[in-house]
Amino acid sequence: MHTVPGIKVLYFGTPVVLITTRNEDGTPNIAPMSSAWWLDGNAMLGLGNSSQTSANIAREGECVLNLPSSDMVAYVDRIAMTTGRKEIAPYRIEQGYRTERDKFGLAGLTEQPSELVSPPRILECPIQMECRLTVAHPVGSGNLAAFEVEVLRTHVEEKLVIPGTHYIDPEAWDPLIMKFCEFFGGGQPVHSSRLAAGWKMPHTLRNLPVTDGADAVVEPALSGSASA
Repeated sequence: MHTVPGIKVLYFGTPVVLITTRNEDGTPNIAPMSSAWWLDGNAMLGLGNSSQTSANIAREGECVLNLPSSDMVAYVDRIAMTTGRKEIAPYRIEQGYRTERDKFGLAGLTEQPSELVSPPRILECPIQMECRLTVAHPVGSGNLAAFEVEVLRTHVEEKLVIPGTHYIDPEAWDPLIMKFCEFFGGGQPVHSSRLAAGWKMPHTLRNLPVTDGADAVVEPALSGSASA
């Protein structure tokens, strides 16, 4: 039997993407997001128009899509609730957002030069895609945009590639997935989510014990959201 509850969030489960762009002063920015899909050699990125990443892509016409594996969840969660924007909307402040220009430093990630675009790749991410903006499509009331980008070059860790082919081994690749603002890997919850807490999602997964690094155990964060 099906019910019609009027679902508030249509966010059934997509890979987390760490988008790297260049700010107006040339510094790098990282934005965790998970509204992305691919078709042939192109990707569609769903972003809010008020985000720093949207402004950077529209201005520079370039970005890098870095795909973290599920064991990188602590890096991703560290830069939740941060934005590269200096001005933050009141509702974002209430959710717990703060301005952070050095997201590589905060996350503990490493810049890696790209080959065809200006924004850096993220060394720790096993899959990286250098992209060029093709067109931006307005979505809904105008507060959202779908950025269509062309993938110019893809970098993949050798251990993920089926030997003698150009195909990813689906058993070797365990992407970090976000389902309804919660982090999953291998079909299981893997980390407490600042995003779910900041959006006051009615889940219990935020009570998971989590690690912030290789060995140190930390308490689950109780506020946060994805970066911009």
